[in-house]
Amino acid sequence: QVQLVESGGGSVQAGGSLRLSCVASGYTYETYGTRMAWFRQTPGKEREGVAAIRTSTGSIDYDDSVQGRFTISQDNAKMLYLQMNSLKPEDTAMYYCALDLQGATFGIKWFVSTKYQYWGQGTQVTVSS
Repeated sequence: QVQLVESGGGSVQAGGSLRLSCVASGYTYETYGTRMAWFRQTPGKEREGVAAIRTSTGSIDYDDSVQGRFTISQDNAKMLYLQMNSLKPEDTAMYYCALDLQGATFGIKWFVSTKYQYWGQGTQVTVSS
């Protein structure tokens, strides 16, 4: 079955950097619209999109709050990274890797979490001031 496993979370001071990784496995096909993304969530709040990449074209989207500080990348279609620089206390959250294998986000807003079929278990990022 499809699995996503994140790693790389931790605790850093404001201004520091972290690199998150996500390994995907358990599938052999993709669609033109397949997309991998990073979301984050804090207690009591909805999960919010951080960044996404369409695996077939490399097209990238960022939330405005991380534009210029975070960089999403992929080694191949099944390795996803999030380089986080200039971290702020408000970046503190559980970070999740997500996969829209079916291309359900194609042509619509990439940050609609309900369109992603598969999720990792999450990795905690804590930024202290």
